[in-house]
Amino acid sequence: MTSKSSGHHGRDPKHKVATRLANAGRDPFAHHGYVNTPVYHASTLLYPSAEDYLAHRGRYQYGRRGTPTSEALETALADLEGPQCEAVALLPSGLAAISAALLSVVRAGDHVLVTDSAYGPTRRFCDTILPRYGVATTYYDPTIGAGIASLMRPNTVVVFVESPGSLSFEIQDVPAIAAAAHARNAVVLMDNTWATPIHFRALEKGVDLSIQSGTKYIGGHSDVMLGTVASNKAAWKHLKETVFEMGLCVGPDDMFLGLRGLRTMGVRLAQHHAAGMKVARWLEARPEILRVLHPALESHPGHAIWKRDFTGACGLFSVAFKPAPVEAVHAFLNKLTLFGIGASWGGFESLAIPFDCTPVRTAAPWAPGGPTVRFHIGLEDVSDLIADLEEGFAAFAVAAP
Repeated sequence: MTSKSSGHHGRDPKHKVATRLANAGRDPFAHHGYVNTPVYHASTLLYPSAEDYLAHRGRYQYGRRGTPTSEALETALADLEGPQCEAVALLPSGLAAISAALLSVVRAGDHVLVTDSAYGPTRRFCDTILPRYGVATTYYDPTIGAGIASLMRPNTVVVFVESPGSLSFEIQDVPAIAAAAHARNAVVLMDNTWATPIHFRALEKGVDLSIQSGTKYIGGHSDVMLGTVASNKAAWKHLKETVFEMGLCVGPDDMFLGLRGLRTMGVRLAQHHAAGMKVARWLEARPEILRVLHPALESHPGHAIWKRDFTGACGLFSVAFKPAPVEAVHAFLNKLTLFGIGASWGGFESLAIPFDCTPVRTAAPWAPGGPTVRFHIGLEDVSDLIADLEEGFAAFAVAAP
């Protein structure tokens, strides 16, 4: 786990995002001039002497404590997060990043506030693991904004945000929530996987620990499990200690895939954004669709906050069908050939899944008005995706009464 100040090749705060993505974390002449940092498969590291070993001298001490490969990815990610980032921790999955971040800031007797629109496994961790250690969770309406202050208790130590919500896509007023939380000495954690720091600089908006599932857009090719937590200076000590003492680390090949994906994340996100908007607007005009839940659309209830705080979007959004039997929605999905049916997102391929938030929502009612489907728009040609969706709607019409 290395601070961004390590002096790697190409870091200049005046550079634009695309330039920083291409250069951050690289130091070719530290590796015989090779452009990419080598992949170090390492556990044991030898010391020149017993005295060096006992004093822990040297840049590296042990494989789990860091290698040039991990340092390259951590440094590049910290650079992307901005000047408020003290350092970045790498974890073996997005959920591991969420759980480690939470465990780094809670202790027995604490209370945490978590958005009602959070990623399902985040909710399960809060409902099943945290209570074992005497930590209570309250879920709050994601649109509460500064009103979060009314829910805070003397023992509230964390406010967890996710904007937009993982399935339902509510946009949260993160700066207002962060200000209210900090006024009561609470720490703000955010799942920033949807926007990434390219489109939402979470630490600049008041977040203390900014979490990403690197499995998604950092990797970008549906072939790696990876999580990241970017920390400001105040939260770094406890995060670093928690990750190290729990023995959490990422394999070198997964770090390599993260570095490789990071280099093209900017151009991929731009394409995901553009294609996603085209498909979302097309879906808005379909007679079968009641509403499209995409924050970058003017019709979205949170659009004004999105426009104020975000610089772009990705390819992930949901739709609510007009009332229809579940069989018709399944016929629609089963007819698609370019949209796979599967969990995760952020890769090059398009995906579509049915979902229902009703069973889990407790603080804010989920009433979309009809069956809901989440789409991830990949890197295929948009005209081909729309043609595929038209085939799906034809099957929907046959199955609907």
